[in-house]
Amino acid sequence: MTRTALIAGQGALPGLLLATLSARGEPCTVAALQGFEPDLPGVPVAAFRLERLVPFMDRLHDEGVTRVCFAGAVRRPKIEPDLFDPRTAQLVPRILAAMRPGDDATLRTFLAIFEEHGFAVAAAHEIAPDLLPAEGVPTRAAPGAGARSEALLGEAAVAEMGRTDTGQTCVVAGGTIVASEGPEGTDAMLATLAPAPGARRGLLFKAPKPAQDRRVDLPVIGPDTARMAGAAGLAGIVIEAGGVMVLDLPEVVRTLDAQGMFLWVRPAGGGA
Repeated sequence: MTRTALIAGQGALPGLLLATLSARGEPCTVAALQGFEPDLPGVPVAAFRLERLVPFMDRLHDEGVTRVCFAGAVRRPKIEPDLFDPRTAQLVPRILAAMRPGDDATLRTFLAIFEEHGFAVAAAHEIAPDLLPAEGVPTRAAPGAGARSEALLGEAAVAEMGRTDTGQTCVVAGGTIVASEGPEGTDAMLATLAPAPGARRGLLFKAPKPAQDRRVDLPVIGPDTARMAGAAGLAGIVIEAGGVMVLDLPEVVRTLDAQGMFLWVRPAGGGA
């Protein structure tokens, strides 16, 4: 039987994947970059340092791990040069070169390193396919007449953000990009917005980066996103079908319905 190592970061996604694997009776090792351990009460988490990456992969092999899944939020760790073991030190030039262009290049390099050391890499949505909702509008409210043009504007803005590796989310209102995601993430962006008086207006648009390796760092929304988008006075949320994971879709829909908002799971490039 396949044994998976869940390389977990912070947020709700690691716990959901662990529960999915456990329900299927599939063995799982949970590991985390030191300093970014997930909140999983009662679950042993093997912390590791980037400076000792090769011994960490050796330990996974010793435990019978054959595939890895990266899930959850992390930031770039502080590297301590004195802590590198000899074999990991051989990877330093490659890792540092990858870290210069941005997060996407860094993640691609780490995926390649794990594959070169004999591990298959699984995407979170391969383990839990229900994380990717079907195209359409699952909420009672539907996108209004202006949502289509606002979604096109958001799609173009997020594509440009993705090309420069600066974010995956923006807020569009009144034909203008009013907020763009930074390193602090979507919730921090939404927290900067004050609702305009009157009816709800505008939307949150979220999509993956162009040519992104979708096995890792796929964008995510969840109930907190729905609540914060509502608090910001937005009319709805638009996500790219097949490119954005939704944590607890029923609760997201309930939260949006309670606020009179829509969720539009929109195919890339358009859709009704």
